[in-house]
Amino acid sequence: MRNNSFIFKGHEWNSASGKASFTYELHHHNESFTFTEALTFPSPAGDVPQQLLNNVLDGLLLVLGISYYKLYCPAELILESMSLTREQADFWNTVYTRGLGEFFYKNKIEYRGLIAFPFSDSAHCAPVAFPRKVGALVGIGGGKDSIVAGELLKESGKPFSAFIVNSHPIKEQTVDLLGVDKLVVKRALDPLLLELNKRADTYNGHVPVSAQLACIGVFAAILSDYRYVVMANEASANFGSVDYLGEEINHQWSKSFEFESLFQEYVRLYITPDVQYFSILRPLSEISIAKRFVQYPKYFPVFSSCNKNFKIMEKTDKRWCGECPKCAFTFVMLAAFLSKEQVTTIFNKNLFADASLLQTYKELLGAAAIKPFDCVGTPSEVRVAFFLATQRLEYENDPVMRMFTADVMPKIPDIDRLKEQVFQSSSTQSIPHVFQKEGSL
Repeated sequence: MRNNSFIFKGHEWNSASGKASFTYELHHHNESFTFTEALTFPSPAGDVPQQLLNNVLDGLLLVLGISYYKLYCPAELILESMSLTREQADFWNTVYTRGLGEFFYKNKIEYRGLIAFPFSDSAHCAPVAFPRKVGALVGIGGGKDSIVAGELLKESGKPFSAFIVNSHPIKEQTVDLLGVDKLVVKRALDPLLLELNKRADTYNGHVPVSAQLACIGVFAAILSDYRYVVMANEASANFGSVDYLGEEINHQWSKSFEFESLFQEYVRLYITPDVQYFSILRPLSEISIAKRFVQYPKYFPVFSSCNKNFKIMEKTDKRWCGECPKCAFTFVMLAAFLSKEQVTTIFNKNLFADASLLQTYKELLGAAAIKPFDCVGTPSEVRVAFFLATQRLEYENDPVMRMFTADVMPKIPDIDRLKEQVFQSSSTQSIPHVFQKEGSL
């Protein structure tokens, strides 16, 4: 037994059932654990070249393994069934190190030099040409961002299908309202992972789920004849929460432009040049997306951005917990553009009236030391959203709004300039030209 090591054992693919399985071994002191994760895809549209299958399954083996590696973060990584070039190893070192940044910070782990994927100077991995149709798979999570992405593509006349990992009522209802076909991938984590997460001696915390979804989406596109994998990651995802050991820690790193650029290049060089991953909302801030989202009121009773709807251990019938940073952030984004009655109907609660959320809102506003570790926008966007909400004169007596008007708003030097900045679109260079409709972003 190899003490303190994590072994990427290998993968299996059954084209008849559409099932891919990925196996790992984790050795920690005198204990050894074996994990197998499974993905089940719809039936492939046709035969996929074996080398292409190997390329994409190798990538999935590495990215899915992060969920099991983090239990003990062993120093030794072993690739039993594949070899990486130096450049590939550098990519995965970055994905693990940057993608686990929040995890390292919260668990106070010295991560510098920890992740070192082995590579071979003789390794070779070439991309495989495999032309796909011009259609797109659009990741749908049931939140406002993916809804805006889908509606943008509908308005531009681009053909697409919804891409879902693990069905959920919120996702299904969202797709029904979008009125498009859907492709559902079933993901089954090894149940042993959930058991070990309960132990006192294991680490637990955030993993770069969006990187995992990106790889799953590329494989789904290859299997089902799609040219593009489209996500709804916005410009605000580029901003981190805190510095730790010389690095900016970003909860949303695997939604950032940095990851998107690295992953696009990885797919092109080591998987196939015929599938492209990108975010259609990359030029937009969260507040710009919210402004677009309120144009689609049919989704108000259906959508949710609250993570408690999607956590494995916290399934709930409620769409909004009304307590987490994501709920607090979404509430103020909508309050900037909708009436108090409309927003409180969506949440079944006035979050500005909840004094227990004062500290959360201070963090969102940048009036506390650390921005919340969640998929939320920048303090500048939150300040502008609060300012716009004040103009409605509907929340003056609520404790959260009183905090903003007394403690934060007087310190904003130029609100008009700030409004201009947060609504300004950034470059669309990462978006394929065919999706860049004049005036659409």
